[in-house]
Amino acid sequence: MSAPRLALATNNRGKLREFAQLLTGCGFELVTPADLGITFEVEETGSSFEANAKLKAEAAAALCGLPALADDSGLEVDALGGRPGVYSARYAGGDRTSADLTEEQQVQIVLDEMRGVPEDARTARFRCVIAIAAPGRETRTVEGVFEGRIAHAPRGANGFGYDPIFLVPSQGVTSAELDPATKNAMSHRGEAARKALPLLQELARARD
Repeated sequence: MSAPRLALATNNRGKLREFAQLLTGCGFELVTPADLGITFEVEETGSSFEANAKLKAEAAAALCGLPALADDSGLEVDALGGRPGVYSARYAGGDRTSADLTEEQQVQIVLDEMRGVPEDARTARFRCVIAIAAPGRETRTVEGVFEGRIAHAPRGANGFGYDPIFLVPSQGVTSAELDPATKNAMSHRGEAARKALPLLQELARARD
């Protein structure tokens, strides 16, 4: 018998690759709306990662007619008052947002804003909230946090987004320099996925 399908509420192929590894053994076959021929666009109007994750998971479940999982995650930089935060994917500096910037441009904006900030004040974290939505069930959420610092220049070719400037002090490298297995063991998304795994297994069993 084939595994039931779970809609992953994303168009980001980097996230899809990570979740395929992180959710091994969840009891579901992961598919994206695009895999089902469905255009998926959700306006992230929430003021928190949890609110946006719920919006996306519930929208994907309704569109795809399947249980759905969404995450909302971002970078919180202490010296920037917690920015980019929920605007990480479209951050344009200060209180500005733009959907037209490349990841490299956004990384440079953060570096420019951090110019002159001393080493001990460059603390930051990645935060991830995963939401799981299914018809007839209350949407459930879990959270993971990955503490680090902002580097002075991009390093590494792995990962995506702000990974090249997110320094992991215990490893002496950026998140983009970590191999996938090490990153998954340490990262915000990895922690949230480990918390989500038993919830998905429970949901998969209920659908058998």
